[in-house]
Amino acid sequence: MTGIVPSPRVWARTNNGIAPYEWVAVVPDANGTKSYLYITWLIQVLLLNLGESPIFSDFGIPGQQSVVTQIVPDYYVALTQQRFAPYFASLQISRVPDPPSGKLVYNVTLTTIEGTVYSENIYR
Repeated sequence: MTGIVPSPRVWARTNNGIAPYEWVAVVPDANGTKSYLYITWLIQVLLLNLGESPIFSDFGIPGQQSVVTQIVPDYYVALTQQRFAPYFASLQISRVPDPPSGKLVYNVTLTTIEGTVYSENIYR
């Protein structure tokens, strides 16, 4: 993964719960800091299905295959964590139980190079 850097912007889909998805460009801030760009890129990779990326065919999580085989895709999540670790001071991705929804949930906790702590649950 070292040396693979996204373009100066990453596109992400947003949804406010009412309107349809909207595409938003995430770019480095005025100081040139790319931390939020890397966070967005990481989350987008965690939401991708395996082979869905037009650029990196081995990025993503095999969600459909996991449902069919009933095997949690922790290997692919660990691989994603390993690929993105150089972009952060600290990065941890762990599976968390979510019995009410029945969905697969991963908690992403990271510290950016600048020292900002970020934590979010990603629902697959």
